[in-house]
Amino acid sequence: MHTILITGGAGYVGVELTKSLLLKGHSVQVVDTFWFGDNLKDHPNLIKIKTDIREFDLPGNLKKPDTIIHLASIANDPSADLSPELSWEIGCLGTLKVINWAISNNIENFLLASSGSVYGVSNESKVTEEIPLLPISIYNKVKMIKERIVLSYSDKMRVVILRPATVAGVSDRQRLDLAVNALTFSALDKGEITVFGGDQIRPHVHMKDLISAYEFFIDNNYDGIYNVGFENTSIKDLGQQLSKITGAPVKVMQSNDPRSYRLNSDKLLGLGFTPKYKVVDAIADVMSAYQSGILMDNPIHYNVNWLKNFEN
Repeated sequence: MHTILITGGAGYVGVELTKSLLLKGHSVQVVDTFWFGDNLKDHPNLIKIKTDIREFDLPGNLKKPDTIIHLASIANDPSADLSPELSWEIGCLGTLKVINWAISNNIENFLLASSGSVYGVSNESKVTEEIPLLPISIYNKVKMIKERIVLSYSDKMRVVILRPATVAGVSDRQRLDLAVNALTFSALDKGEITVFGGDQIRPHVHMKDLISAYEFFIDNNYDGIYNVGFENTSIKDLGQQLSKITGAPVKVMQSNDPRSYRLNSDKLLGLGFTPKYKVVDAIADVMSAYQSGILMDNPIHYNVNWLKNFEN
C-alpha cells in the first residue's frame, strides 16, 4: 500500500479520488484550502491539512508520501479570468513550491492534473499528445506552464501528466458548471436545455474512469503525458441526447467560446487501460442524485460564483 499526498483533495475530483484510494487501503494526506467545504469523512488512514499550496509544507511528524497527486488549481476558464493573478500564483508558483518540496524530500512519484484544453482549438481528427499546444485562455496557459515546470524535474522522479477531458458525474463536492452536469441539471431543474453554440466538439470522461486512470499510474510504473478522454461529441449533439432522455427541449444560444477539439487517448489505451463508463452513465448518475433529493441547486456548485468570496 502507498502513502499518497493529494493537493486539492477536497475538490470535485479530489474527494472521489481520496475516497477510492482509502477503500483500496492506501494512506492519504489531503492538502487543501477547503474553500468549497470539507466533504471528506474522517477515516483512520486520512490526514487533512488545511493550507494554501503557495505556503506548502508538511508537519514534520507526518510520514513522507511516496506519491504526490497534484490536483490543486483554479479550475475552469471563468474562474481563472476572475482573478488571473491568483490563477498564475496558485497554478505556477504553487506547483513550483510543491515540486521543490517533493525533490527535497526524495518523493518517488509525481502525478500532475493538467487538462485536455491545453490544445485550444484544433481541426485535427485525432488530438494526440504529440501535437503542439495552443492554449487560448489563462486557464489553458497556466496548465501548460505547470506541465513545463513539472517536466523540468522528470530526471529526479517519475513524472506522469494527465490531460483529462471535461469530467462528468457526481461527486460529494459537486460541480454544476461542467458540460454534462450542467445540461443534465438544467433539463431536470428548469425543464430546458440551453446550448451555447453547439457545433464545438468537446471530449468527455466519466469521473470514475478518471479516478481509475490515476490509480492505474499508481499501480503501474509508466511515465509521460497522457490524454484521458473517451467520448468526443458536439455540444449540440449532447443537448439532443439529453433531450431524448429527459424530454426537455433544447434552446440554442450564441457562444463566444470557440474551443473545439477531439481528444485521442490511444496512448493510454495502449498501456492496457480500459474505460468502463460513458456519458450516458454520468447523465444517469446526475439524474439519480437529483431525483433522490441529494443534488440541489447551490451556489457552491458553481466555481466562478463561489470563488468571488476568496478573490483576495
